[in-house]
Amino acid sequence: MSDGMILYGIKNCDTVRKARNWLDEHDLAYIFHDYKLAGVTEQKLQAWVAQVGWEKLLNKAGTTFRKLSDADKSDLTEEKAIALMVVHPTLIKRPVLETPKGLLVGFKPELYASSVGKK
Repeated sequence: MSDGMILYGIKNCDTVRKARNWLDEHDLAYIFHDYKLAGVTEQKLQAWVAQVGWEKLLNKAGTTFRKLSDADKSDLTEEKAIALMVVHPTLIKRPVLETPKGLLVGFKPELYASSVGKK
């Protein structure tokens, strides 16, 4: 049983590891989805963007974004950002935690604690 939580990220990412360790230490069940291996659908990204906005979801600080062409990086819109994240899942900030209470992007122990009711 996953308590309705799915953690999306990349297995080798340090921040994802910290989030997974925190969830495990607090005995919280979750399903892990490695979107580098399994990908992520346009529909899933649209749902996330509806909750948190594409600007919060798109990782502009990472290597993948820096390696994009200037044309891909310029004039970003929601539609263009989603299309880029579908093709390059490593552009998605990590981790993304779906909980019954909503979506968390990134890992901050205090936000996880307040969202899932654990200290």
